[in-house]
Amino acid sequence: MKLYEMPATPNCLRVNIFLREKGLDIKRENLDLRAGDNLTTSFQQKSINGLVPVLELDSGEYICESIAICRYIEALHPQPNLFGQSPEEIAKVEMWQRIIELQGITLIAQALRNIKKIYQDRENCIEAWGKEALLRFKQILPKLENQLSQNNYIAGQRFTVADISAYVMLKIAPMLDIIIDEKWPSIAKWQETLSQRPAFQ
Repeated sequence: MKLYEMPATPNCLRVNIFLREKGLDIKRENLDLRAGDNLTTSFQQKSINGLVPVLELDSGEYICESIAICRYIEALHPQPNLFGQSPEEIAKVEMWQRIIELQGITLIAQALRNIKKIYQDRENCIEAWGKEALLRFKQILPKLENQLSQNNYIAGQRFTVADISAYVMLKIAPMLDIIIDEKWPSIAKWQETLSQRPAFQ
């Protein structure tokens, strides 16, 4: 297998943390998105969405989308389990994954791209939409604070892929002046707990 990535990007970081939690290391090829490496015809043939990360399988097939890649890795290497074990836990992990994706990662990514105009050379940046996306993103913080005030981790009492996703999501937040401080004590405590895990260092 080989992973096409730009390590600093959130979704590539998500896959890399997942791999480290599994104790796995695979071949990698770094791309420069700013330079447009993902816009080439050869890369577009590998990646349906034209984005990183993309996992090249030994069969010659390709998988894009970070959580799809993580699910593939989990199927090959089921331990330690990161997607849930019992039917209830699997559902809760999936539930939080979707909340984090749709109400968190997607919105903060839209805010960042439209406010900071990182890729204005190739996409139409609408600052008003970026500001609205940021306002909507902020609504997830009370939900996370409440959940983490009652649970050790995002989906319950043990670490799962939902924690990786939420951690990566909040790693972007300071770029838009969102700081996890004393207003969010449970989130801050959870972040500190994760930062002690070898995979996050």
